[in-house]
Amino acid sequence: MQNSIIRGLLIASAGLALAAGSTSCTKDLDQEPRFELTPDKVFADLQGYRQVLAKLYAGYATTGQKGPADSPDIGGIDEGSSDYIRQYWSAQELPTDEAVVAWTDPGVQDWHNMNWNASNILIRGLYSRIFYEISICNEFLRESADDKLSARLSADDAATVRKFRTEARFLRAVAYMHAMDLFGNGPFVTENDPVGFFQPPYYTRSQYFTFVEKELTELAADANFADPRTNEYGRVDKAAAWGMLARLYLNAQVYTGTARYNDAVVQAKRVIDAGYKLTEAPAGKVASAYGRVFLGDNDATVARTEVIWPVVFDVNTTRSYGGTTFLVNGSTGAAADWQRKVGQSTGWQGLRTTSALFNLFPDTALDRRGRFWTQGQTLQINDLKQFSQGLGVLKFRNISSGGEALGGSQNFSSVDFPMIRVAEMMLIYAEAVGRGGSGDANLALGYVNQIRRRAFGLPTTTPSPVADVTSQVLAPNSTFLLDERARELHWEGHRRTDLIRYDRFVTAAYVWPWKGGVAAGRAVETFRKLYPIPAADLSVNQNLKQNEGY
Repeated sequence: MQNSIIRGLLIASAGLALAAGSTSCTKDLDQEPRFELTPDKVFADLQGYRQVLAKLYAGYATTGQKGPADSPDIGGIDEGSSDYIRQYWSAQELPTDEAVVAWTDPGVQDWHNMNWNASNILIRGLYSRIFYEISICNEFLRESADDKLSARLSADDAATVRKFRTEARFLRAVAYMHAMDLFGNGPFVTENDPVGFFQPPYYTRSQYFTFVEKELTELAADANFADPRTNEYGRVDKAAAWGMLARLYLNAQVYTGTARYNDAVVQAKRVIDAGYKLTEAPAGKVASAYGRVFLGDNDATVARTEVIWPVVFDVNTTRSYGGTTFLVNGSTGAAADWQRKVGQSTGWQGLRTTSALFNLFPDTALDRRGRFWTQGQTLQINDLKQFSQGLGVLKFRNISSGGEALGGSQNFSSVDFPMIRVAEMMLIYAEAVGRGGSGDANLALGYVNQIRRRAFGLPTTTPSPVADVTSQVLAPNSTFLLDERARELHWEGHRRTDLIRYDRFVTAAYVWPWKGGVAAGRAVETFRKLYPIPAADLSVNQNLKQNEGY
């Protein structure tokens, strides 16, 4: 694994003392960071600021101060389950056609059965993880105000920390965007609010949208925010801001009632034109060009050219039972051949997919994105809790491009998780144009066909009668791009949001195995488009209002 601020400083960041104000009053899921030093000691010099910046990034990857267990960031939930990516992925994938889970821990089966309530421990953990990230970003921003930088640092070091501030603002904006998408409404706190427990004001989804849009737009124009592809690996830049804006605008009609497809086209194109490109070189017999993006050395190969923002994981320095360790181990069975295929020597026997995702791949021999483990597995699911029912998904694999297993003796993952990659931007451009956004329809179709040619193992610039589709796929009433997003982006944390945008998440227009807890699938209540604000938070913050239906 290559060195970066994220990997190199993660261990050093473990003992930081952040007097971060919680965005919540929740007691049993305590979000108040518990550290050993005080802010004046932590933020005494440039190195201290670098270490805290690493902690902000680590908030998306790790669960506590010591590694996979002991001294967690948030209490009241099993630490291994509290990782940001694990929680976010579960909320985005497990209630959909792309994933089911066999485990019976409290709250787990509620995801796919779509019968969660405001007391669900995992939803409380998701909420707390998001607002914990917001709280530590707020604390960094408090401690990097101009007056404090002038008192603590040289002019050159202060200038460096001002660049760090832009990254902290970005990471906070993403957390607020997730809160907006998942919960709709909730508390709102910035660096200008007091430290410690208090009752934050209630923000609506439209207010969250306005804040996130303003932050990302300002960052995109901020000279202190790194230009595309100029920052250290794993750190964000202007292209990441454009990418999140493109995603925000694609879903703007859901969030605010007003379509913003023109803006989605503009922002997606800015990312595409910034030098990112699809990975086209396969890893010999180990992985196709597509599969190479999700290997354990995706930080050090041509896969880097495709990913705009990776959440970094490393077998030695970012150990947790979440992130891509959760995705690799959680989706692997007991068979030794299966474990070798993904580079581990264990399998947690939990995550699988349904026939609905499998059936989106008419020919997995041609479309190399459809990689499933079928030995000992059935396509039909009669019991969600039986791991042998449902197919394994061979997407995230903890092996190198040369075939070396990277899990070590404790089976942690080194696969970096792609939060934003250029293929998503190409699909956003195509969908936004198809929905009426101002853009080039021929270019949009070209992006879709480039993605499909790569999937079929073909040169992306050469027309193919096998892979290519026609302009009919861009028609406003077509669901082809929804299906293509599943083929390209499955298990990357997009599916719930996509189904809601296409009005397929809660309605009877589209059902899948065990949707709503019924074997054949069923329509569910409209209010399931949002998760509930945890009851424990409502009980101590009188400003908050529960989402409809809960």
